[in-house]
Amino acid sequence: ISKDLSGLNYERNQQWELPFNLKNSRQAIYAFNGDVYRGFDAYTLNSEKYDALQNKVRILSGLYGLLKPFDLIQPYRLEMGTNLRVGGKKNLYEFWKSKVTNALNKELEKDEVFVNLASNEYWKAVDSKKLKGKLIDIKFQELKGDEYKTIAIFSKIARGAMARYIVDNDIENVEGLKGFNIDNYSYNESMSKSNELVFVR
Repeated sequence: ISKDLSGLNYERNQQWELPFNLKNSRQAIYAFNGDVYRGFDAYTLNSEKYDALQNKVRILSGLYGLLKPFDLIQPYRLEMGTNLRVGGKKNLYEFWKSKVTNALNKELEKDEVFVNLASNEYWKAVDSKKLKGKLIDIKFQELKGDEYKTIAIFSKIARGAMARYIVDNDIENVEGLKGFNIDNYSYNESMSKSNELVFVR
């Protein structure tokens, strides 16, 4: 990474402090600022939806494993795909996979709808074959010429917008997901499968 970024994260590590509190930490949903979080736009969420947000959304993290939106965190830089041996494991995927999957299963009911809006990099930290819920993958694609393609930046923003849609509308089933129509996306039945919904524009 760049000299500036390495310096910033060195300073962050020196300032690491326990216990976490609202003076030295931020709630996870407000701490991250990538494209997915821009799509979610947490700062405009109605406070009446805070309980739904905390109950429905989970965040995968290279450092913290699995977070609830209002869990306190301190700034860090550690991508899930970082080639780092930790805790006797050869990488972060091996370190987190059973821990994250078990934590999710403690919350999931059998056949409960579980919507995957994570990137491929982060989703590899979950053992999807062992999840108790009914897993639904989501794809967002753009029409380019005469074919549909996944454009990374648009897909990230749309994943965040879908998470927000689920919270705002108390979505509990697959049929509810199909109503997503933010930013001109619409559900495409012919391109979708029972476990993968495709939205196009």
